[in-house]
Amino acid sequence: MRYVPALLLLIGMTLLAACAASDKRIVVESSCTEEPVEFSTPPVCTKTLLQEMIDLCGLPEYPDPPYIVAQFSSYDRAARSPADNWFANEDAGHFLRIEEYPDRTEYVMMDAEGPGAVVRLWSANPDGILRMYIDGNPRPALEAPFRDLLSGKVTAIPEPLSGEASSGWNCYFPFPYARHCKITTDKGEGLYYHIDYRTYAPETRVVSFHPGDLDMNRLSIHLLASQLSAPRRAHLTALCGCEVRTARKHIRLGPGCAEQMAFRSGPCGCAVYMFHAKARCENIEQGLRDLVLSICFDGTQTVLCPLGDFFGAAPGLNPYESLVMGVDCDGTMWSHWVMPFQRSAVFEIRNLGACPASLDLGVSTGSYEWSDRTMYFHSQWRAARDVATRPMQDWNYAMLTGQGVFAGAAFNICNPVKQWWGEGDEKIYIDGESFPSIFGTGTEDFYGYAWGSPIPFAHAYHCQPCCSGPANYGNTAVNRWHILDRIPFRYSFRFDMELWHWWEGVIPGMSVATYWYGRPGATGNPMAPTPDLLKVCRMPPYEPMRVAGALECEELRVVATGGELTPQEREGCSNDRHLWWRGGLADRLVLAFDVPETCRYRVLVSGLMAPGYAITQFYVNDQPVGEPVDFYSPAASVGQELLLGAFDLPCGENLLTIELIGANEAGLRSYMVGLDYLRLEPVH
Repeated sequence: MRYVPALLLLIGMTLLAACAASDKRIVVESSCTEEPVEFSTPPVCTKTLLQEMIDLCGLPEYPDPPYIVAQFSSYDRAARSPADNWFANEDAGHFLRIEEYPDRTEYVMMDAEGPGAVVRLWSANPDGILRMYIDGNPRPALEAPFRDLLSGKVTAIPEPLSGEASSGWNCYFPFPYARHCKITTDKGEGLYYHIDYRTYAPETRVVSFHPGDLDMNRLSIHLLASQLSAPRRAHLTALCGCEVRTARKHIRLGPGCAEQMAFRSGPCGCAVYMFHAKARCENIEQGLRDLVLSICFDGTQTVLCPLGDFFGAAPGLNPYESLVMGVDCDGTMWSHWVMPFQRSAVFEIRNLGACPASLDLGVSTGSYEWSDRTMYFHSQWRAARDVATRPMQDWNYAMLTGQGVFAGAAFNICNPVKQWWGEGDEKIYIDGESFPSIFGTGTEDFYGYAWGSPIPFAHAYHCQPCCSGPANYGNTAVNRWHILDRIPFRYSFRFDMELWHWWEGVIPGMSVATYWYGRPGATGNPMAPTPDLLKVCRMPPYEPMRVAGALECEELRVVATGGELTPQEREGCSNDRHLWWRGGLADRLVLAFDVPETCRYRVLVSGLMAPGYAITQFYVNDQPVGEPVDFYSPAASVGQELLLGAFDLPCGENLLTIELIGANEAGLRSYMVGLDYLRLEPVH
C-alpha cells in the first residue's frame, strides 16, 4: 500500500508474525498436498485478510489483487424476476443441493470455484454441524457446531470476530481457499443463512485456510479481537506516530447560513483521517436533519447528507461505537472514514432549518500518497415520505456509475405500527447484472441481527443504535459497514432494498445514507435535501388498542395448568398481548375471572388461529360449553369472538377451563392455544 507509512504501525501490531518482505521467497504450507509451495511474492492468506479487518487506510485503494464479491443465501428460489414472484418470502431452508452420506445428510450452502475467500457468515438460527471443505479435500478443513462458530464459543475465533447480538449470529473470520470451497450443515430444515465471499482473478496466489492457521495466528487473532471490542481506539492506535493535524472551529449558523473549513494538500497528497461535530440547537432531532453536510474533494462534491444521518445517528443523538463512526454520550459525533485528496478539501455545513444552531467542528488531516488505485470518499442520502406498503416495491439505496467500492449503509425508518417492517431482502447488482449476485433474506439480516429484534446493539461492523418502540413501533436506525466484505465494482453498482411490511398502510418516512469510494469521475444518485424530505418523522406515544370490557387472558389468575404458559406480544390483540399455552393431549388450563355482580351473562372469548393450534373444549365453572372449538388455520391470525353461551354467574371469582382434546389433521400436532380476552355481557 502506498498510503502514509506511519499507519503501518497497526499492521505490525496485528501481524505479530509478519510475512516476509516481498523481495524474498516465502514458503507456506498447502492445506491439500502436505508439500510446501513456493511463491515469489506474498499471496493472499489468513494473515493478510486479518490485517484488512481494521485497515481503514486501505479502503480508499481499489483492491489489488482484484476480486468480486457475491453471496450464497437461503433466499426464496421462487423469486425469479420482477415479473415472477419477485417478493417471495419463504427465505429459509433453501440450499444448492442435498448430499447423502452413509452416516448423515449434508445440506450444501456454498459451492464456489477459487481462488477466493469467505468473508462473512450469518444466520438467524444456526444449527447442526458446519463443515467447510477446501480445494476438493474430502476431509473438512473446519468442522464445528454451527452455533458455536457463530457465537464466539470456538476458542480460536473469539468474540467479536464471531458472536450473537439482537438474535443475529455473525462470523467475520476470513477463510481463504486456492481452488474451491464447499460449506455444508447437517441440519437444514428452516435454516436462514448468508455466506459472503470473494472470488479473485484466476492468477491470484491464495494460500488455503487450514486448521493450523488458527494456532499460527493465535496472538494476532486475540489482539484483533481486543481491537474490535474497542473499535474507536483501534483507529486512534493506527495513527500513533503519524503527523496528524487537527483544525477546530466553533460556528454559529442562522437559518439559511453556511460556514466552511478548507484544507490544502501537500506535494504527495493528503487525507482526512478523523472528523467530529457537536451541535446545539433548540430541537436537536430536527436540527441535525436541517444541518446539511457537503464535502468537496479537488473541486468535486462527493458528500451531500444531513449531518445526523451522515454519522448514522438519525433521528437525533443515539450513542453507539463502531469501527468507522459513532456518537458519544455527550453528543459528539465522530467519523473515522479515511478521505484522501490531491489538492483541496472543503467541508461546508449549511443550516436549511428555521432555527439557529451552533457547532463545534474538528477535522484531522495528514499525509497520504496518492496512487493510481486511490479513490475519493463518497456519501449520499436518499429519503421518501408517505410511502405505501402495497404494492411491495424495491426501494433504491444507491445507483452508482464508474469504478469504486461500496462500504456501508445507514438506514432509518419511522414505523406507524408495531407490526414488522423489515421482511424485505437486499438485492445488489454489480457491473450490469440482470439478477443480483447478493440476494438476502430480510432487512434486519443484512444489518446483522434477526427476527426483527428491537433490542439496540453495537458492533464494530453493524449496529442498531435506535429502536424507540415499543417493539418495532416508531423510529429505528440500523447501520452496516463493509470492511473485509467491501464490494468492488468496475463500472456500475445498484443496491435495492425490498419494502416488505406486514401492514397494509403508509409509512410516514424513511431514509438511507450510503458510503462508498470511487475513482475520479465516479458518480451516484443523491437526493437534494428539501424541507419535506428533511422533516423528522416522530410517532406519538404508543397506546395499545383495548376491547371495551375485555378481561385480558394474560392478566387472569392461573388456577391450574398442564404445559407451558407465556404472555406474548401480538398486534391486533386487545392490549397487543395474548396468553400463549403449549401443552399435551388432555391437558387443562384453568383461569379465574371476577364477576362484578350475580347475574346471567353471555360469555365470549377471543382466541388466535394458527397452523399448530389445537382443538379445544371450553368449560365455565366446570360446565361443558357446546361443541369443541378448532383453532387451526393455515395462516396465523387474530380470531373473532366466540360465544360460549349464557350462564348464571355468581358475584366474585368464576372459572374458565380449556381442555386440549385434539389437533386438526391439516395442522401440526403441537397442541398450542393463543387466548386474547374474555368478555361478559349481562343478559337482561
